[in-house]
Amino acid sequence: MANVNVRPLGDRVLVQPMEEQETKKGGIIIPDTAKEKPQEGKVVALGTGKVNEEGKKVDFTVKKGDKVLISKYGGTEIKIDGDTFLIMREDDILGIIG
Repeated sequence: MANVNVRPLGDRVLVQPMEEQETKKGGIIIPDTAKEKPQEGKVVALGTGKVNEEGKKVDFTVKKGDKVLISKYGGTEIKIDGDTFLIMREDDILGIIG
């Protein structure tokens, strides 16, 4: 993984999608568009934090290094030194794995 020099703002999280194993059924390779989603990713960086209605900072539920379940179409895709990352709101993370 490349050294990432991107710091998300607010309640956004930088996630690196994990490569999926190619699924084969009966010798047929199933294209990405037909694979079941959501997908997995790893939290690389956290934003500056969310502020609630009372003006207090709300702690992130996820932390750097967490393996998470993310929506196939969630977040905004960016490329850094050839690696693909997603910037998404913490609310768009479906769950923590493990």
